[in-house]
Amino acid sequence: MEHFDVVVLGAGSAGEWFVPGLPGRRVAVVEEARVGGECPYVACVPSKALLRAAHVRRLAGAAHRYGAASAPLALDDPRAAFAAAVARRELVAEYRDDAGSAARIVDAGGTLFRGRGRIAGPGQLEVAGPEGRQVLAWDQLVIGTGSRAAVPPIPGLETIPTWTSDEALSSEELPGRLAVVGGGAVGCELAQVYAAFGAGVTLIEAADRLLPAEEPFAGAALTVALAAEGIDVRAGTTVTAARASGEANALLELSDGTTLSVDRVLLATGRRPAVEDIGLETLGIEVRPGVPLAVDEHCRVVGLDNVWAAGDVTGVAPFTHTANYQARVVLANLLGRDVTADYRAIPRAVYTDPAVAAVGLTAAQAEERGLEVGVATMAIGETGRAWTEGVEDGELRLVADLRAGVLVGAAAIGPAVDEWIGEAALAIRAGVPLAVLADLVHPFPTFAEAYEPPLRTLADEAARLAGPA
Repeated sequence: MEHFDVVVLGAGSAGEWFVPGLPGRRVAVVEEARVGGECPYVACVPSKALLRAAHVRRLAGAAHRYGAASAPLALDDPRAAFAAAVARRELVAEYRDDAGSAARIVDAGGTLFRGRGRIAGPGQLEVAGPEGRQVLAWDQLVIGTGSRAAVPPIPGLETIPTWTSDEALSSEELPGRLAVVGGGAVGCELAQVYAAFGAGVTLIEAADRLLPAEEPFAGAALTVALAAEGIDVRAGTTVTAARASGEANALLELSDGTTLSVDRVLLATGRRPAVEDIGLETLGIEVRPGVPLAVDEHCRVVGLDNVWAAGDVTGVAPFTHTANYQARVVLANLLGRDVTADYRAIPRAVYTDPAVAAVGLTAAQAEERGLEVGVATMAIGETGRAWTEGVEDGELRLVADLRAGVLVGAAAIGPAVDEWIGEAALAIRAGVPLAVLADLVHPFPTFAEAYEPPLRTLADEAARLAGPA
């Protein structure tokens, strides 16, 4: 039995931090699939490559509106264009080859075990891989097993052609008619990609609006934008049954009483923490399917002194940047520092066009917490940059705790909001006073100038509430 100071179960974005971050210690990383996780190969990176292609194609089609051409440009066949977009997607995703990532772990002094890892008991982890069964001894264990696509319990689903988002982003197929089930970030992004290349797309969301976890205005505005591209948005609708059909590959029965014939169904209904069948029971942890692994503020698994977790398996803000942040917290604690995680300012982004970004609390969440809530908005289309860019729509909404005099939430839809939401994230994380934020000068012309009027409004409201100095 080989002994290690630290064993990392799962070499996703979180798991990659530990070998270079723990020089001088024996670190083993166990990975069943690809080193780097899903983001570089079948999720974030390939989807953003396709979104970029779709965005550029839309811009090329509108070149005459911006003075880049004297007349509308003739674009090539959508299927040929999609094939080119897929070719670039494969290049950007490194053809799903994790050799470079794996080599970085080994070159940094770590030991990489390829295979399925399962906790065999306190201090032991079993690996079943190409080299047979091996048992590793560990002093500290880090669990980074990520998540798996959640498949909704729709009767007949197994009889029709379906994709998870991972499968869609690994395929070269461009369906003629596509149903996307799930109006969250992934569903909205992929609906826009396929529509840009000529697919007839229906986007189905059970909640009464797209992006139901965000401020209502964002989902409403995105619905308008997607509908303008020909996407049929069905909010407040569920798929009640599915079956194969002679007229199409799939016939869906919807809760509004209608039916929908499509060639393929893309399931974008969320993900489940990968907690099952990894041996957590041997450590005394009750495992419930779909329920994340509970961690404390240090990212230590609750009830255990030497077991840690980071990434989607914890169920905390399931984004790659959260996984990286939690990994840094765990790493700091393994190095002997007392570091706790602060999730108040984890940004959320939807990389559609227009993009959606948010951080912190919604107004409703702030009110539920009993804060003295102030809300102020700014139309992005009223900025000088919007005038030069030809942007007419978009909105920034800020949420403040007026009694504390700080920003607690922000949400926006518009050009590049995923880039400039960082100003709000920093303000929330650092607790910057509204008066200071309102005094910040932005370069002209930029979209970030949209912060200035609502911040001045909120600063004035906070000052009035505080009364005479």
